[in-house]
Amino acid sequence: MNALELKIPPPLVLLIFAIAMWFAAPLTQSLPIALNVRIAMAVLLVVVGESISIAGIIRFRRAKTTINPMKAGNASSLVTGGVYQFTRNPMYVGMVLSLVGWAVYLASPITLLFVPLFVLYINRFQIAPEERVLTSIFGGDYVDYINRVRRWF
Repeated sequence: MNALELKIPPPLVLLIFAIAMWFAAPLTQSLPIALNVRIAMAVLLVVVGESISIAGIIRFRRAKTTINPMKAGNASSLVTGGVYQFTRNPMYVGMVLSLVGWAVYLASPITLLFVPLFVLYINRFQIAPEERVLTSIFGGDYVDYINRVRRWF
C-alpha cells in the first residue's frame, strides 16, 4: 500500500470522492430539505472550506515554499503562522468542508460516509508521508509544531 503514498494529487482524490458521492447518492432516499436551503448550506460550507485552503496557500506563497503536496521534500521553510496556528493541514480541512458541502447539496445520507473515508485516505497516503518528510527536513522544530497544533481542527 505504500505505493499510493504521495502519488495521487489531493485535488484529484477530492474529485474522485465527489464523483463517487454523485453516483452513490441515488442509492438512498434523499433527505427532505428544500433545494434552496441545500444550495445555501452547500455554498456556505464550500466558501468557508476554500477560504481556509486559500489562507494556507497564501501562507506557503509568502514563505516561498512549495504548495505541491507530491513534493514535500522541496519544502524550504516551516510555516506555522496564520491558519497554521490552528491546523497543520488547512488545505485538507478545506477539502473536507467542500466534501461536506457537496454531501449537503446531494442530500443523501450515504454520501456522508465518503467524508470520513476521504479523511482516512488523506491521513494515510498523504499526511503521514508528508509528516515523515517534514520531520526529516525540519527535525525538532517540526516535532514541536506537531505537538502544539492539531492535524485537523
